[in-house]
Amino acid sequence: MPRGLDSADRKLLIGAGMLFAILVVVAAMVSRPQANVMPSAPSTYSASWDGAEGAFLLLQQLGYNVSRWEQSPAQLPEDSANKVLILADPTELPSEEERYDIIEFLEKGGKVIATGATAGEFLPQASEFAEGNPLDPKQTFGALLPSAIVRGAPQITMAVPEGWSPDSVRQVAVYGDHWTPAVITYQFGKGEVIWWAAPTPLTNGAILDSDNLTFFLNCVGSPGQAEIFWDEYFHGVRGSLAEFFMRTPVVWGAAQFALVFLAILATYSRRLGPVRAPVTPSRLSPLEFVDTLGDLYASAHVSAAALGTAYQRLRFTLTRRLGLPLDVLSKELAAAASESFGWDEAQLLDVLVRCDLAKEAPKGKVENPLVLFQEIHDYAERLEVKRTTTKEGKRNE
Repeated sequence: MPRGLDSADRKLLIGAGMLFAILVVVAAMVSRPQANVMPSAPSTYSASWDGAEGAFLLLQQLGYNVSRWEQSPAQLPEDSANKVLILADPTELPSEEERYDIIEFLEKGGKVIATGATAGEFLPQASEFAEGNPLDPKQTFGALLPSAIVRGAPQITMAVPEGWSPDSVRQVAVYGDHWTPAVITYQFGKGEVIWWAAPTPLTNGAILDSDNLTFFLNCVGSPGQAEIFWDEYFHGVRGSLAEFFMRTPVVWGAAQFALVFLAILATYSRRLGPVRAPVTPSRLSPLEFVDTLGDLYASAHVSAAALGTAYQRLRFTLTRRLGLPLDVLSKELAAAASESFGWDEAQLLDVLVRCDLAKEAPKGKVENPLVLFQEIHDYAERLEVKRTTTKEGKRNE
């Protein structure tokens, strides 16, 4: 709570915050979640002519145990007997795990009512075809053989598929004509697949055409016979709490509240907080000296000089530790260091020889001076570690 507020101001601020929170919650409860789906998807949230809200509400009114399914297929019941999953033109493709979960649902006795060409990505033993244009005139398809799903529905209307030819002899065409099937059924495991070429019979604009409603009810079964899950997960609707809030004004309301709170906090903190002078960086910083020195070396192209200084210091330290004269040959120095410290003789000799050559190189012609300097620094650090270890050992003795 900002300082400087009297009792009345605090009560007013707390009351305004509580009122704002209540308004946000009420707006979230009364606002209707909108499915993040394509306009032509037969979603149960859509009241448009190609939506499926009418079919969903009708099932509820007729006493069917139907609910929207907004979870992953992995959450489907283990015992799928007397369970129906409706995949009405899914707009999102499943992962391998999700497809396996749907297949497992079928194998254990579930029924899947799928519509559209995209549903083939979800179903086992699926064949490919192209959906007809939903804006084209619908065609009437007659029943091809006796079946429970054609009872009382000798013909249905549906968008015409293109190039649908079921691959398996187990896939029976229930509706169709001489050119193409419109509805096929087949058994898989203990379950059953009913695959429509298009979702036309369950859409708001066509459910009352011909015998579409009777056919749809025949597919789902009698009221109370099965539990129906109408998929919205693959229409982009997710059932998590976070996804629910993303489809309501709660997020924007909370963002506005946070913005107002930060504005109030910033106002009081600027007015009542301590005043301090801005920090001015010191121009005597050691890093400034290092940067300046590095720029001088670079502009003068005297990298050999800097490299020679580091090299001479390394030779001085090595010869002092090994008890050798300063003008000892690089080969002898590398051999002695390898014997005393266990270093790789060839690698150290290579570094020493390259440093000797760099001293004789013309101005600005040293090859990879930075790499060579880093190698010298690495050996110097090893010597420092050796010296520190030796001192600690003597101290312990």
